[in-house]
Amino acid sequence: MRIGLPSAETLQGGSLKALILTLLLSVFMFQLLRTVGLRTFSMASETYMSGTHSAAFVTCPNDTVARDLARGIVEKKLAACVNIVPAIKSVYEWQGKIEEDNEVLLMIKTRSSKVPALAEYVRSNHPYEVAEVISLPIDQGNPPYLKWIGDVVPE
Repeated sequence: MRIGLPSAETLQGGSLKALILTLLLSVFMFQLLRTVGLRTFSMASETYMSGTHSAAFVTCPNDTVARDLARGIVEKKLAACVNIVPAIKSVYEWQGKIEEDNEVLLMIKTRSSKVPALAEYVRSNHPYEVAEVISLPIDQGNPPYLKWIGDVVPE
């Protein structure tokens, strides 16, 4: 088996032109991919310390409360983003009875260091006697998105 480029004698006029064009395009594409690839690699290689950011969850009785809390949380720089997830069904025990309610869920992205202030803000502005505020540390994620959270929410 012979590996390599065919000789000029074995190529006819059209095939030789196609080979030259393919080689030129390959060189151009290699340079383009190298440039784009390095930029993509540098974005993906930004370092992130696991647990620096958190996703917090808060349930609300209705959309109005959810919107008011979400807006206040973002305005006060307690989070970079709050997603409002409508129409969840919650089943829970409260004062010895099984309850079932329609609620709205807030998914909050913030710095882990802001969770205590976030919990205090929710407690002070939430109509529930015992408001849900739970958070989970973010272990991994899209580096530019995680950087954005850090840029928006100051230490």
